[in-house]
Amino acid sequence: MDLELNGRTGLVTGASSGIGRGIALALGKEGVRLALVARRTDRLEEVADAIVISGGAPPEIIGADFLDPDSPGLIARRAEDALGVIEILVNNAGGSRSFSLSTSDDEWEEAMTLNFVRHRQLTSALLPKMMERRYGRIINITGKSEPDGINGAFAAKAAMHSWAKGLSREVGRYGITVNSVPPGRIMSEQILRNYTPEYREWQSEHEIPVGEYGQPEDVAALVTFLASARARYLTGTVIPVDGGLRRYQF
Repeated sequence: MDLELNGRTGLVTGASSGIGRGIALALGKEGVRLALVARRTDRLEEVADAIVISGGAPPEIIGADFLDPDSPGLIARRAEDALGVIEILVNNAGGSRSFSLSTSDDEWEEAMTLNFVRHRQLTSALLPKMMERRYGRIINITGKSEPDGINGAFAAKAAMHSWAKGLSREVGRYGITVNSVPPGRIMSEQILRNYTPEYREWQSEHEIPVGEYGQPEDVAALVTFLASARARYLTGTVIPVDGGLRRYQF
């Protein structure tokens, strides 16, 4: 299937490793001209080299810390200066924040800022030109809706789902779609850091119907389709990529 992505422009946050890296590689291989955003620019350079080797265009590298209040405007300006209108935005940066009953307001604010507020602000900065062009794809990499405890990232991702649904109703008339993809257990630095091999083996056998943890490429495949012209009638959705791990019906 020709996804008609060759020559499109896109921006991926958190692109230096894991899911973001997988998405960047997949989009780059399809011919999307990319801006890649993360704190670790050395890792972004490695991703950029891999994209070029696969036949893609050299991406624009943007080093940015999402906790910096100026980062959304900086990222938007750098990306648009390099590529013109950003047609595809993948909001992927973030990180788990396991909290307790005594977690401070500052910690909560950091979790919400990193996992929701900056994505909303970056999207708002890029929307005007998308609306003017009457084309856009906004894809949010979010999180599960079955929290097993207090986690600042889960609360922020729930906000992302609600915001994305509302936004989809406002911008659909401009040819812009807004979708969310909550990943399950996808192999990454964070997974390797937080879960022992023994636990990963047990969970794969007992809780994941397909019997294994996923790979970044599994998420990237769906994101690439949602980024394409073929997905014009999919918007406002939340589509898990989790091997059947979650037990809710829809």
